[in-house]
Amino acid sequence: MPRLPIPPDLEWREDGTPVARGHDDVYFSASDGLAEARAVFLAGCGLPERWKGQERFTIAETGFGTGLNFLAAWDAWRAFGAEGWLEFVSFEAHPMRAEDAMRALSAWPELEALSGLLLARWPHSAKGVRRLVWPKHRIGLTLHIGDVRETLPDAVFAADAWFLDGFSPAKNEAMWGDGIYPEIAKRSATGAQVGTFTVAGHVRRGLASAGFAVAKAPGFGKKRERLEATLETAAPAVADRYAVGPAARRARKVAIIGGGIAGAGAARALIQGGAEVTVFERAPELASGASGNAMALVMPRLDAGDTVQARLLIDAYVLARDAYWGLNGVTETSVWQMPRDDRERDRFAKVLADPPLPLEDLEALSSGGCLHKRAVIVRPPLLVPALFSGARIRRGIDAVYDLPSCEVNGEPFDAIVLASGMALNGAAPWLSLEPRLGQVEYADGLSPRAPSAQAAGHYALADGSARLWGATFEAHEGDEAVVSAAARAANAEALRGLSPAWMGEALGADVTSRAGVRATTPDRLPLIGALPDVAAARQVFDGVRTGRKVEADAPRVEGVYVAGGFGARGFTWAPWAGEILAAQILGGPAPAPVSALEAISPMRLILRRLKRGEALPGSSPPTQPV
Repeated sequence: MPRLPIPPDLEWREDGTPVARGHDDVYFSASDGLAEARAVFLAGCGLPERWKGQERFTIAETGFGTGLNFLAAWDAWRAFGAEGWLEFVSFEAHPMRAEDAMRALSAWPELEALSGLLLARWPHSAKGVRRLVWPKHRIGLTLHIGDVRETLPDAVFAADAWFLDGFSPAKNEAMWGDGIYPEIAKRSATGAQVGTFTVAGHVRRGLASAGFAVAKAPGFGKKRERLEATLETAAPAVADRYAVGPAARRARKVAIIGGGIAGAGAARALIQGGAEVTVFERAPELASGASGNAMALVMPRLDAGDTVQARLLIDAYVLARDAYWGLNGVTETSVWQMPRDDRERDRFAKVLADPPLPLEDLEALSSGGCLHKRAVIVRPPLLVPALFSGARIRRGIDAVYDLPSCEVNGEPFDAIVLASGMALNGAAPWLSLEPRLGQVEYADGLSPRAPSAQAAGHYALADGSARLWGATFEAHEGDEAVVSAAARAANAEALRGLSPAWMGEALGADVTSRAGVRATTPDRLPLIGALPDVAAARQVFDGVRTGRKVEADAPRVEGVYVAGGFGARGFTWAPWAGEILAAQILGGPAPAPVSALEAISPMRLILRRLKRGEALPGSSPPTQPV
C-alpha cells in the first residue's frame, strides 16, 4: 500500500451528486443529503435533545466524505445553543480534495458560513490524525486518515453517538466487517446511541453481538427502514499500561510551569478547550531559554519507513503548521534540503519513491534533495506570547510546586503541566533528560530578501532584512548556555556548505551569537503525557523484569503532566503536544493513535528499564522550586 492516501475517483451526476467510482455508490442522497443527515444520524441518535446539560459530547463517524454530516452536526449544535463542547471524531480512508468538497457542499447555501470555515482549513490528506478546533464555536474535529480496520483500533476516545455512514455494506465491506463492531463498543460511553441508514442483517447482528440493543426505524427518502441502536452492555475495560487515557476527572484550573514553546503549546490548546491557565516563568520574559532565538524553522522530518515514529513526526508537523497559520511572527517558505552524505541521499530517494506527503508539500530536487513547500519560519519573540494569549502570566518568580497536592506557590490547581526543559529532571530524575547546547548566529539590517530556507543538518534562514544560521547540537553539562567562538566557526563553515546567495553579506555583518540548552531524550522522542508514580509503577510492573506481561493501569501522580524532551524540534512538537495534553486533561478525543501516544509517554521509560533489568530510581513526587 502507498503511504499517501489515494483520493476518491469521482463522477458527478447532473444533479450535482458525487459518486465514488471505486465503490459505485453516492456520498449522499440525491433528494437531499442534508435532510438525510438530520433524519438518519442526528435524530437517530436523539440529537439535539441529548445535548441539554452536557459539558462535553462526542460524536464519532465512519466515513468523513464531504464533511456533510460534520457540518449538519455543527449547524444543529449552533442552533441548539448548547453551552458545552462538541467533539466530532471521524474516519476516512480516501480523503476528498478540498475543491471537490467545495463543489459538493455548494448544494447547501444554508451551510455556507460553516462550510467556509471547514474548507478554509480542509484537513491535510497525509495518513495519520488531523486535529482542527474552532474555539469560538466550541467544536473540535479529529479526523483519522487511513484504513478504518487499522485506525479505529488505534484511536482513543469515548463516543456518546455514532454515525455509521460508510458506503453501502454490499459495496464497502472493509467499513462494515465483523471486526468493526467490537471496536465501536470499546470506544463508546455508557448509553451511546448509533444511527445508520442500513438495516443489513450482518450489521444488526454485529451491533447486537457488541452489546447494542438494535431497532429498526422508518427510513429516509426511498429507503423504507434504517437502524437505531443503544449500547446496553459496556465493553470490558482495557488496561492503560502507558497512562495515555484521559484523567479520571476533567480539570478546569491548570498551572503550566515554563514560559517557553512547550508551555506555550500546552497553554494554547488548554485555553481553546475552555481551561483557566496560569503560567509560571522563572525568567523576567517569556521564551528566554532555548525557545528564544530570533528565528526558527518548522519543517518535516521524513523517514523512509512507514513506522509509528515516521507518522507521528508528520502529524506533529502538519498540526504545527496549521496551529501557527495567521499568528504574529509566522511566515510560509520553502526549504531546500540537501543530503549530507550517500546514506542520506539513499534515504531521500526512498522517501520520494513512496512519499508520505503530497506534491503540494514535497517535491524532488534534481540534485537529489527534497523541496519542502509550505514550511514555516517563525519569530519566537512574537509567536510565543501570541500562543500564551488568554493565560495569566506570572514572570520573574520561582514556582514552588507540591505535586501530590497539586499546588504551586500554595495555590491549588486541578492539574499541573511541567514544561520547564532540563528542570524536569528535578521533578523526576528518572526522566534522565540530557542537555544539548545549541548555538545560532543572527544578523539583521541586511538587504531585504523573500523568505527562504536551506537545510542539510544545519539550516540557513532569510526573512526580509533578517538572517539566521546554525545550529550546533553539542553534548553539554549543566543548565547554563555558553556562547563559544568554536560554535560560531562551526556555524560559519556550515553556512558556506549551504551557500545561500546572502552568505557573503551575512558573514561580513555585525553577527550576534545566541546559545540555548535543549532537553533531549535518548530515543529523541519527546515526553508528553501523565507523570507516572514511579515507586508505585515499579511495584505494579515488577513482573516485566522476568518477561511477564503485566496488564494493569499505570499509576499516575494525579493531575500532573509532562511536556518536555523536545530537543531541537520544539516548535514542531509543541502544538501537537498541547493538543494531546488538552485531551488527557480536559477529557476529549486524543489527536494521535495509541501507538504514537505510547511512543511518547513518560511511562515508556519506566517499562523500558524494567524490561532491560536496569535500575529504576524510586522517589516520592517532590516539592521543589523551578
